[in-house]
This record gives sequence, structure tokens and C-alpha cells, in this order.
Amino acid sequence: MVTHFKTGGHLACGHKGKLPSTTELNRVKCRSCRNTDAYKDARKDQRNAARRAARKARAVHTANDWRSEWIERLTAMAGLQRLPRGFAGQHFV
Repeated sequence: MVTHFKTGGHLACGHKGKLPSTTELNRVKCRSCRNTDAYKDARKDQRNAARRAARKARAVHTANDWRSEWIERLTAMAGLQRLPRGFAGQHFV
């Protein structure tokens, strides 16, 4: 059975009646619905949101990574090594 894309209470392809429909983009099987601007825009927005979330998760991970590596490096050095500004609460290692 063909599943249509529902947007704003209507089917994207313009068919009428009680046809199976969904707002999940991956479940849409109707070729007419998939070829509409509404479906393509929704697909593009979903893809961009996923990319932004992945980029944000990766940026947060790398931002904390350099700091922990720097602390480990200074800790491993012999003698009293001063930590740079921004490392509050720990004046000497």
C-alpha cells in the first residue's frame, strides 16, 4: 500500500480521501508526494538539522579534548609548572 506525505492537514500530492499518510519522511512511498516541494524542503530541513547536531557534538568533544591533553602534558613535566590563565583553582601542578 502506498503511504502519502501529510503536511498541514493535507496530502502533499493533492489526492483526496482517507488514504494512509504519515509525517515521517522515511515511510513515504508515493512518488508524487516525494516529488513535491513540501517533501523536498522537509527532507532538506531534516538532513541539515542532523548535520548541525553532529557538528555541534563533534565541536564540544574536541573543545574539551585539547584542554585535558594540555593538563596531562603539564602534569607530566618535572618541577613546578604554572598553568595558563583560565585553569582556575590550580595555580601550580
